[in-house]
Amino acid sequence: MTHEISISPEAESELAEAFDWYEEQFTGLGSEFLRSVDACFHAILRTPRIYPVVYKNLRRALLRRFPYQIFFLEANDRLEVLAVFHSKRNPRRWQKRV
Repeated sequence: MTHEISISPEAESELAEAFDWYEEQFTGLGSEFLRSVDACFHAILRTPRIYPVVYKNLRRALLRRFPYQIFFLEANDRLEVLAVFHSKRNPRRWQKRV
């Protein structure tokens, strides 16, 4: 089955915030972060059901190298990314989006 991915405005904002923070730490690190996110998105598109359901029908994928989690919903042929969240943040913030 071919899936299409959509990213919520909140998740886009979180991606931009994380990119900026990593770029401030070390030039080029923000780009590495985005490459890691992109690789995770491709893995989610290939096999979305291998990722565990962590809340209601929301699934979670973990990034490699960076302490971030991608929370997404699977609906028919579409995957909706609701959050790109740092692992140390309060989970209640992303749970409100479901």
